[in-house]
Amino acid sequence: MPARVSESFVLRTYPFRESDLIVSFFTRDQGKLRGVARRARKPKNTFGSGLERLSLINLSYGQKETRELVNLNGCDLLQSQFGLLTDFDASVALDYVAEVSDHLLPPNEPNERFFRLINAVLAHMHTRAPGAVWTAVAYFSLWATRLQGFLPDLSTCPDRALSQESRQLASHMLRAPISQLPVRTWNKDTAIDLRRFLIRQMEDHVERRFHTPALLEGL
Repeated sequence: MPARVSESFVLRTYPFRESDLIVSFFTRDQGKLRGVARRARKPKNTFGSGLERLSLINLSYGQKETRELVNLNGCDLLQSQFGLLTDFDASVALDYVAEVSDHLLPPNEPNERFFRLINAVLAHMHTRAPGAVWTAVAYFSLWATRLQGFLPDLSTCPDRALSQESRQLASHMLRAPISQLPVRTWNKDTAIDLRRFLIRQMEDHVERRFHTPALLEGL
């Protein structure tokens, strides 16, 4: 079983057997995969802190065509999101990005633009600019919906669905990188109707309800 090394975002982990973890991860070159990290729950393991949520890592793994799960061998940490965890709003936003990505992305389908989207919104959150968390959540939601191909024409949505301000913000976000958006003060209520609308679109697409939007609403 030849080893591959892929730049990857960790999306989700959950316990498996006595000391292992199942890891859902999104690679730049192979798309979303799942694998077994053996002995990852033991104090001394080859993964260290690299399997934390949305860590960017170089992940080594072996893959057999006949098996759904790959075998994870080890990783090198490229970027940790640990610095954001002291901000509870940012921590919930990380959970949101990870959950949406895990459910929206189909397995084994490379998506370079979605990979760059995650990278961009995390970089923006790390700026710690006022309102950066809410800018990142809105921008990620809009582009995740568009990149997966089910963003409706917002200009034709009924007036009761979206305010004119939210339509204008969406237009800006679709034309510019998150780092180049027009300067404005963002908070939880900025484009809240747009955020809720996009979450409904994503939930309808995957035919399930996400857990993290309720946490966002409670912040």
